[in-house]
Amino acid sequence: MQTSLKLKLLIPILCLLVQTGVFSQNYSGSSDLRITDMVYGTLLTPETPTSKLAIIIPDSGPTDRDGNQQMMRNNSLKLLAEGLAQEGVASFRYDKRVLTLLKKNALQEEKLDFTMFINDAVAVVNYFNNQGRFKEVYIIGHGQGSLIGMMAAQQTEIKGFISLAGAGQSIDKTIINQIALQMPDLKDKATTAFTTLKKEGKVKNYSPALASIFRPAVQPFMASWMQYDPSIEIAKLTIPVLIVDGTKDLQVSIEESARLLKSLPTASIKHIEDMNHVLRITSSDNLENSKSYNNTTAPIAPALVNEITTFIKTH
Repeated sequence: MQTSLKLKLLIPILCLLVQTGVFSQNYSGSSDLRITDMVYGTLLTPETPTSKLAIIIPDSGPTDRDGNQQMMRNNSLKLLAEGLAQEGVASFRYDKRVLTLLKKNALQEEKLDFTMFINDAVAVVNYFNNQGRFKEVYIIGHGQGSLIGMMAAQQTEIKGFISLAGAGQSIDKTIINQIALQMPDLKDKATTAFTTLKKEGKVKNYSPALASIFRPAVQPFMASWMQYDPSIEIAKLTIPVLIVDGTKDLQVSIEESARLLKSLPTASIKHIEDMNHVLRITSSDNLENSKSYNNTTAPIAPALVNEITTFIKTH
């Protein structure tokens, strides 16, 4: 059980898997939109009309448009959207497909494929491009959303891409590295299981401690996710790119951003000092860091909003 909890903290993959902030509430409107049967989200616009729209893609799991899950509520993406609006940038953030399926009581884990998430992001970009209200569309991908955003950017017309706490290697390598740091005795078992999954599309023999990753219903999705390597995909982008991470991120280290930058040297990179994975400033105390995952009142890092809005306004 202890091992499983560690994995859930570091790898929040599929669960198959009244807030305040530093920004005043200066927006002209917030409206809920349905893009497709699987994509529902919120458009937030600033008081002053703008031609710039940021599409925010959430992290992995049944994550909602605000960056929350059932047992993890921090409003990270809602606060980011509000911060952008305060700085004159509109945004659209949406619920992940897994959450939508759960709400519809229609989730069949074994039928999920990573491509579905890419298609959802493409549908969002195309919706706003076809609408014509915003002339300059950007993608901000958080965590798993970074890889999804890279893929969507290759299939659509956008002005720029922002990787926020995104991995720089495929999910199997990312998980193996995390296991090596937290539970080194499981590293070889995880490596063997991933190798089998990649070659055969399924794996029967794996450690019970790794069941949250390799249980049968999750394997098809994991196998499809493993096919995408962020360091390869980011190199295909010809648009302006900003890579952002936090120095206190327990899930994605700054080495991951370094991998992305190595693949795309023309990108800009910004390290937000003391920012963690849910975009809060925290101490080196891991307990305080973890507590912020369920804190909806703490403000997000001001420097994060500054870096993102500067990038959007200058590209």
